[in-house]
Amino acid sequence: MASSPSLPDPATDDDDTLHEECGVFGVWNIVDAAAVTALGLHALQHRGQEATGIVSYDGRRFHQQRGLGLVGDNFGDARVIASLPGASAIGHNRYATTGETILRNVQPLYADFEFGGFAVGHNGNLTNAVSLRKSLVRRGCLFQSTTDSEVFVHLIAISLYSTVVDRLIDALKQVVGAYSLVALSNEALIGVRDPLGVRPLILGRIPQAPGTTYEAGGGWVLASETCALDIVGAEFVRDVEPGEIVVINDAGVRSIRPFGPSRARFCVFEYVYFARPDSVMEGMPVYDARKRIGAELARESHVQADVVVPVPDSGVPSAMGYAAESGVPFELGIIRNHYVGRTFIEPTDHIRNLGVKLKHSANRATLEGKRVILVDDSIVRGTTSKKIVEMVRAAGAREVHMRISSPPTTHSCFYGIDTPERSKLLAARHNVEEMAGLIGADSLAFISIDGLYRALGRPGRDDAAPHYCDACFTGEYPVPLPDMDERASKQLSLAMG
Repeated sequence: MASSPSLPDPATDDDDTLHEECGVFGVWNIVDAAAVTALGLHALQHRGQEATGIVSYDGRRFHQQRGLGLVGDNFGDARVIASLPGASAIGHNRYATTGETILRNVQPLYADFEFGGFAVGHNGNLTNAVSLRKSLVRRGCLFQSTTDSEVFVHLIAISLYSTVVDRLIDALKQVVGAYSLVALSNEALIGVRDPLGVRPLILGRIPQAPGTTYEAGGGWVLASETCALDIVGAEFVRDVEPGEIVVINDAGVRSIRPFGPSRARFCVFEYVYFARPDSVMEGMPVYDARKRIGAELARESHVQADVVVPVPDSGVPSAMGYAAESGVPFELGIIRNHYVGRTFIEPTDHIRNLGVKLKHSANRATLEGKRVILVDDSIVRGTTSKKIVEMVRAAGAREVHMRISSPPTTHSCFYGIDTPERSKLLAARHNVEEMAGLIGADSLAFISIDGLYRALGRPGRDDAAPHYCDACFTGEYPVPLPDMDERASKQLSLAMG
């Protein structure tokens, strides 16, 4: 441990959170497919705010539009939607986990092949992308972006198989990682989920109804979350299963399972933070899961207090569960300002230190003179937690106890979640007591890993066969990390001379 522990000083509060992954959406056999896709992407905006794109197909030609920023900024103009004709389309919301946030990295990626056009949108991360890219470059492939998703395009291009589906399977058998894909060819809409099902993908159906604008027979939808079905009037059909490829065309839905059987390892952080509360993930309503997590947290680590206060917005359901279980009143002691953008300019250190107040304000009438339990979803670097605790104390709180609805985040994620390197994770460098001192809380407690599993309907974590991917808490990575192993090997060789 450091002799004089201190918190890092990130440039903005956005550095102190586990950033969203990406959102994917696709439709088949729907009039105004691009408009429907834009609505679906709007519902998935929480999964990525840096860039967005749509590729449509009108039966003869592909059309594409991409841009930096939010869905509404790029697809709110009817003229843009009109430039994307066709009854099938795919879309993507991006939060960069590999590659810069520049226009050439914005998805869906599109390429013209011998068999026709092909577009792909990718949520997740390939852990052997660096080595694959080197191999492909040596073979003469010319990369146009720096995102790992382009690896799929080149592997499909050089495949010797004849059909697009067989080429895609050929590519998938060469990649390692956690991913869900939506792809669009001249002949089909395709959805893919990685063999362990780390990243989510669901199948929906828009039935034909009198007066609707949908094509005869209704349409099909692929999406990262069920909340994207609601906004477009689609019905949930089922989750795309781990290791499954679904091929959707005018004949219906065909399922292909090119991988051998394996134990699923769905990302547990979807329940803690990433998914929208009104989504259902793997058959479990996220809102209910978060309330149960809060209740379990109260059973494990309750302290005498006057109010339970969520750190909005992600801490709200867990705080409700905590309050119900503990009998301590739930209060909105912190009010979130929803009109602050992610790129607010902070020109001086003084303004930067006040930055948390741009997003959150203390409700003094609720906090003054009270013993407060603050409930949040995670602690990453700790800088935001420190500012929140200071703000609550400044509003007159007598005591401030922080409770976290996830175990300590001790390891980086390499599967599509943008986390700081491990040396910058507070829990990787300090124990819980030290962390409490650093953020200025009277006490700090996290839900245990077994408690998290219990809240999700399991008796606890089976260390021999965990049900979820929980590598950010345990350091047990279920998908190999070839690129990291290669980097470590090179560093060892250099160290040995």
